[in-house]
Amino acid sequence: MATTAGSAATSVPVSRLTSKGRATRERIVAAAARLMFENGVAGTSIEDVQLAAGVSTSQVYHYFGDKKALVKAVIAHQSDTVVGAQEPLLSNLDSVAALRTWRDAIVQLQRSRQCQGGCPIGSLGSELAEVDDEARVDVAAGFSRWELSIRAGLHAMHDRGELRRDANPERLALATLAALQGGLLLTQVHRDTAALEAAMDAMIDHIASLTVVPG
Repeated sequence: MATTAGSAATSVPVSRLTSKGRATRERIVAAAARLMFENGVAGTSIEDVQLAAGVSTSQVYHYFGDKKALVKAVIAHQSDTVVGAQEPLLSNLDSVAALRTWRDAIVQLQRSRQCQGGCPIGSLGSELAEVDDEARVDVAAGFSRWELSIRAGLHAMHDRGELRRDANPERLALATLAALQGGLLLTQVHRDTAALEAAMDAMIDHIASLTVVPG
């Protein structure tokens, strides 16, 4: 991820971009995100991104001082895309039924992709965590955003008295996300959603076992 000599000085802050400039930058990021999801970060060059986005190499370096800056933007883009694709379900995980509906949507998405690619955030994390600490922190922030949405729904259930008093929404949300990530990885490897279904069902069944049955 070496910086091209002098390129960092030409990088333009997003806040100073015109609407046309923002659109060009977004096109570059979207192209980079797609290529890095398909080929990995190491397998994606600036030239690959330039060709896919239909821009010049100098334009890429105009918006991003180096590949590392582009990767940072891709992580943010994928976090927005993954979380956004699960709305409005993700913002309303405040019942066991809602959790099961969300689970079904995730499974169906994997089936529509023929179980290829895995998690866009997770694939970035597995490739970058041991080689780029700043990228690792950015990926962790993306996962935290996902986890917080799950946690908010569980907290709502807890606050309404629908979960047992001793239930821990934070740990349940973290475990749910961990089950989801493990299931997505095995789904990618096996090209079958059985592991994803099993992991999510086991976690949601556990949450259901902690609900308070009306007296």
